[in-house]
Amino acid sequence: MEQTRRPQRRPDRRPGLTVGRVFGVPLHLNGSMLLLALLVTVLYAEFARRQLDLSQLGGYLIGFGFVVSLLGSVLLHELGHALTARRYGIGVRGITLELLGGYTEMDRDAPTPRVDLLVSLAGPAVSAVLGVLAVAATLALPDRTVANQLAFQLAVSNVIVALFNILPGLPLDGGRALRAAVWALTRDRHRGTEVAGWVGRAVAVGTALLVTLLTLTRNLAPLALPLMLLVAFTLWRGAGQSIRVARVSRRFPLIDLSRLARPVLAVPTGTPLAEAQRRQAATEPGAALLVTDSAGRPVALVDPTAAEAVPVERRPWLAVDAVSRSLAGLPAMPVGLDGERVMETVQSHPGAQYVVTSGEDVVGILHIADLAQLLEPQRKMNT
Repeated sequence: MEQTRRPQRRPDRRPGLTVGRVFGVPLHLNGSMLLLALLVTVLYAEFARRQLDLSQLGGYLIGFGFVVSLLGSVLLHELGHALTARRYGIGVRGITLELLGGYTEMDRDAPTPRVDLLVSLAGPAVSAVLGVLAVAATLALPDRTVANQLAFQLAVSNVIVALFNILPGLPLDGGRALRAAVWALTRDRHRGTEVAGWVGRAVAVGTALLVTLLTLTRNLAPLALPLMLLVAFTLWRGAGQSIRVARVSRRFPLIDLSRLARPVLAVPTGTPLAEAQRRQAATEPGAALLVTDSAGRPVALVDPTAAEAVPVERRPWLAVDAVSRSLAGLPAMPVGLDGERVMETVQSHPGAQYVVTSGEDVVGILHIADLAQLLEPQRKMNT
């Protein structure tokens, strides 16, 4: 399975080991590729040994050669996405090959439905061309030879990848195409993502049912069932994530830092923690404690978690500086920043707190829990 995505939206994956660049695009190998290589090598080695009457070692060598060819096909599929994206001014962060195929990381979404459609279909188009070429090679090569069998398996693999990826459900390429179509019709990208996400869940359920039926009817090797069910589960999870992202993104215009950021209460450096907390309770119970230097310039922010961890009896003797973080280490956002830019800052600089500024002044502190509660009010967040 293949999927093309924005890393900012789904930060749960890691790219793995960087092995080089292809056309300037960083290429990563996920550790799960070792499992895929082992599984495919063993399964295909047994098949090749029976078909071609090879020794056990010969079967394994052919199996490994098939894995290398298959990975090359996946890489070309991903390059179809990457190079098309670059053609339309979308930066590509890298290509990662993993257990279930691969994915291409882009630094932003497609600006129009047309570009989204072209980028999404570029990968399946490459796989389809590779499949046609492999079919032609299969027909041209002598039967029951190593070259013929490899060409046949590459033909089958690329045709299946092309057909499977154009199924109209996220996170598949066909789901991106469906999203582009709904986006073009409704002028609402988020609605397109939700529709394609729900169709993706239907595709996941259908995939699980189909592979189970094929296994029960002995048309699919039992050893392949766990891998195919993993594909179905990954599809379901990816579709659900797409639906969630659409719902969250729709609320970006609600982000108003002037209202969302907590106010600040300035306390001079050296102020006892107990005294700072007393002033906070008396004036602004929800305010963040901002530590200022002798000239009145803000220099640090009291960490509420660290402050609460201090025993009550020690607070009169402990200065706020001991439980504070330097402002220089906290990301800053102008108070007028729009929702999309706020989310880009959060994704680029993950943290619990962000300084909200107006010119040279610190006017508030944005807590990530407050932002999460605004974007997903149905979820209970710890503040």
